[in-house]
Amino acid sequence: MEVKERKMQKNKAFQSKTAKTFFEGAIYFALAFCFSAGKTVTGVQPFGVSLIAVSKNKNIIFSFLGSVLGYLIGGIDIGFARYLASAVLALIGAIAANAFDLNSRPFFPAAASFFSVFVCSFTVNIKLQCAFNQYIVSFAEALLCFAGAFFFYKSINSNYKRVRLPALPVYDQTCIIISLSLLLLSLSYFRIENISPAKIIAIAAVLLTLRLYNLKLGMIAAIAAGFSVSLSKGGELFMLGALALAYLLAALFFEFSAFSSGVVFICAVSFFCIASESTNAFPFFEEALAGDLIFLLFPSKLNRKIEDLRQNGESDDSSLRQSLVLKLRFASSAMAAISESVDAVREKIDEITRNENEAKRSSISEEEYLRREIILEKTNQIRSVASDQFYSISGMLEDLAFEFDEAETFDSEISKKIRNLLFEHGIFPESISAVRDKYSRMRVEILLDNSENTADFPDLEEEIGKICSRYFEKGILTNLKNEKMISFFEKPNYKISFGFAQHTAEGKLCGDTVKIINNCKGRCILIISDGMGKGSRAALDGAMGAGLISKLINAGFGFDTALKVVNSALFVKSNDESLATLDIASIDMFTGKCEFYKAGAPLSYVLKSGKVLKCELSSMPAGILRGVEFAKKNAVLKPGESVVLLSDGLCELGEEWLEKALLESESLPPQERADLIIKEAEEIMQGKKTDDMSIIIAKSERN
Repeated sequence: MEVKERKMQKNKAFQSKTAKTFFEGAIYFALAFCFSAGKTVTGVQPFGVSLIAVSKNKNIIFSFLGSVLGYLIGGIDIGFARYLASAVLALIGAIAANAFDLNSRPFFPAAASFFSVFVCSFTVNIKLQCAFNQYIVSFAEALLCFAGAFFFYKSINSNYKRVRLPALPVYDQTCIIISLSLLLLSLSYFRIENISPAKIIAIAAVLLTLRLYNLKLGMIAAIAAGFSVSLSKGGELFMLGALALAYLLAALFFEFSAFSSGVVFICAVSFFCIASESTNAFPFFEEALAGDLIFLLFPSKLNRKIEDLRQNGESDDSSLRQSLVLKLRFASSAMAAISESVDAVREKIDEITRNENEAKRSSISEEEYLRREIILEKTNQIRSVASDQFYSISGMLEDLAFEFDEAETFDSEISKKIRNLLFEHGIFPESISAVRDKYSRMRVEILLDNSENTADFPDLEEEIGKICSRYFEKGILTNLKNEKMISFFEKPNYKISFGFAQHTAEGKLCGDTVKIINNCKGRCILIISDGMGKGSRAALDGAMGAGLISKLINAGFGFDTALKVVNSALFVKSNDESLATLDIASIDMFTGKCEFYKAGAPLSYVLKSGKVLKCELSSMPAGILRGVEFAKKNAVLKPGESVVLLSDGLCELGEEWLEKALLESESLPPQERADLIIKEAEEIMQGKKTDDMSIIIAKSERN
């Protein structure tokens, strides 16, 4: 059965792939037919050859066959032979480009199309002994073929599949519009009683760009369409100016209503038709009137879809943010309720099992009774940790809700400008978020596919800074599973220079773990975690405490929530007692505000112009009891002032010595101060029993 299912799946996949190939091939065939069948005012028709040259893989043969059929419409004569030979040369060039990977840039396909037409045309001219002006026409036709191939190549290889047309950079938009105008030029050859259906559709399409509110895109389309239709038949050059000016006037009146815009457009076209005195003026007026009516009578449902394109898939950021905040807070409340329910069930189960154990006490030995009590206590602890984890998740969701709520605005206009900047450098982001918080600080986050390479664009933060009119720090790269994110944060007012040093009391592993984080949100975070005891076991506890809390803070969770998770992790790590102190200083590099968070940690110091201020708070370390909380205190750092975090090994030497050492070394850089203090401490404690010693010194400086 499994073998049959696999065969069926393979057959379905093959059929789907085959259908897709033929559908794509049919499009290339139809386009090649149209490009080769249509003629310009001078009678040349080079664009079928252009399409063959830029086609890839299986589409090459479809383009070739479509072009040959299109050229065959004009009859079998010397002209057909010339274009057939050009198509064959272009076919050979396209096959060679695919075989040797020469079509990564537009130059080779465009050059191949140029020489295909150039060689065949000049050969025929020499054979027929044509006049000199015919050679000029042949050279101009080869140039047209080169230009057509270039624009076709850029259109085919633009990222229109990944992003909507209005979000593409102007360069790609222009190439696509010119390619469509060349198609219009070819289709204009097909007429019904001197009226071209292709022109009617083109005029309607140009007017419908008004609903995108993109005047630049519309003007490009109007000029390109006017140019192509003016080349399709002699005496129609006035159409170029007519379409461009009529569109511009229609755009000015579109803010009043679509009807007034349509009326102004047809009035402007009628003025040009009367002034031109051309025999083609009346047919063009009829075509413009028909296109205008299509624009005015276009179904409202389809109009809304066109207007939705300009949003580029983005919704109202403020309402989206509020909706997300509400959902996160609802989920947080739900998790808190689950935690309370689990805690209530835990207490009930613990009460029942202890009563059962007490009831059996008379019938079992004292040793068995104690063993059961120990098992019940450990089981109860594990259940309590489960309850705490639900509560921690609740806190995490609340932290995320708070962070989204803090973001005052998501600037979609800046996001679009940054997207266009990246497009111009060949970088195609999955999403871009430009966020201003309640303090008007800006953060830009760019989500990219892992295949995207930004190494060729090293000054990204400078270019983004110009768009945002701000200075940004160097981008921080975060690698995700299948994607990567580059985060830019506005350059703060202060920078932090820091130094740290350690002394290991036993073995090679220090029981203290030091972490220094710049969270790309204008904060520098200093962490010391001191594991219980010395050696490898203390090092494990300290590393676990500092490692977990730093990862959670980096992920955007608050300090209190992160402490709960660390406490639960240490609580169930082993049967033996396992604890770690946590000493954290969070410095806001915009304002200089420093927040201290202590869980069982010793005192810290703030050094202000020759004065030593102590920060000492009573608290419990993580890993002993449930419900551990940080003790908190605030200070403000000005330029030149420092904050000092210590482990308790240094505090054992006495506050007086430590304060004196800090003041005497005040003129030194932070790293030299840290090294000097640890060295002096080692000399004082030489030959004595010591604990692990760690120090972090962070100095605030004007950025």
